[in-house]
Amino acid sequence: MHLVRFFQHKSGHRPARSGTASRGARGLAALSVLGLLAAGCGTERSGDQQDNEPAARRAALAPEARALLTQARHAERAQARKVAAAKRWGLDAVPLEPPEPPAVKPELTTEPWFSQGGGKELPQAVSRVPTDQKVVFLTLDDGYEKDPDFLRMMDELKVPYSAFLSDYLAKDGAGYAYFRTAQQLGNGVHNHTLHHRYLPGLSADDQRTEICGQQDNLTRELGHTPRLFRPPYGDFTLDTLKAAASCGVQAFPLWATEAFPDHFDYSGDDRKLHPGDIILSHFRGREDWSATMPDLVREVLNTATRQGYAVARLEDYM
Repeated sequence: MHLVRFFQHKSGHRPARSGTASRGARGLAALSVLGLLAAGCGTERSGDQQDNEPAARRAALAPEARALLTQARHAERAQARKVAAAKRWGLDAVPLEPPEPPAVKPELTTEPWFSQGGGKELPQAVSRVPTDQKVVFLTLDDGYEKDPDFLRMMDELKVPYSAFLSDYLAKDGAGYAYFRTAQQLGNGVHNHTLHHRYLPGLSADDQRTEICGQQDNLTRELGHTPRLFRPPYGDFTLDTLKAAASCGVQAFPLWATEAFPDHFDYSGDDRKLHPGDIILSHFRGREDWSATMPDLVREVLNTATRQGYAVARLEDYM
């Protein structure tokens, strides 16, 4: 404690310095204090002393130093868990950590090629979130492949995703229970119509039934009304926008690229990811892919990490 008082006393009587040099000096001083405190603890305690010995026989850490050490230990353990999880699931590297999401969500504007003549009062349709952050968003359509390994993998790796459900693919109790678990793990669950029908071929009333009917189902089963809606096949009309708006939808997240277990289909000629890209894939399995959902996730994470992107939570930006 004398060392802490010494550094506090000295810092209180020295003129303030500015710029990088000052920050570096303060950082070195803090590390020196922590190092000396740690050394002090080591010299005052014998090898057989226990943590529950009286305080008089131990060197006490200042509250600030104790908090810093605790934080450092938590971070070290969390990183070790991530390294172990990445190895367990066969990733090339630990997935990159997404930055803090913006305090205010970006304003969405329908991309020109998706325009149906609607105004700002209707849901905006985008394939990319306007952001400068090196983040991408994983979205998965349909729900028949209820693979528990997928949920376990995403939870262990702490990778967020958004699921878009059609009722005919997840109408059984097991299906909804699966996606309730996904929601409880912090992932978004959203609307993809009742029966996965091609909406431009339906009347305005039938489109509303498809969209609002599934909104009702998800509200009842999951306990929230979805804000996001993805039309089957990415096709919609002005009637689709109006119907979706009437039952609480705020945006249409489409996609900039599609992921498969062994490759990416990029929409751009440069064949690479861009900040804010929405990635589409599906809940599929060996029947369609000769691969599993963890195989898909591995491809997505390896590709994103290799290109310098983190997978972020779409709902934090839309």
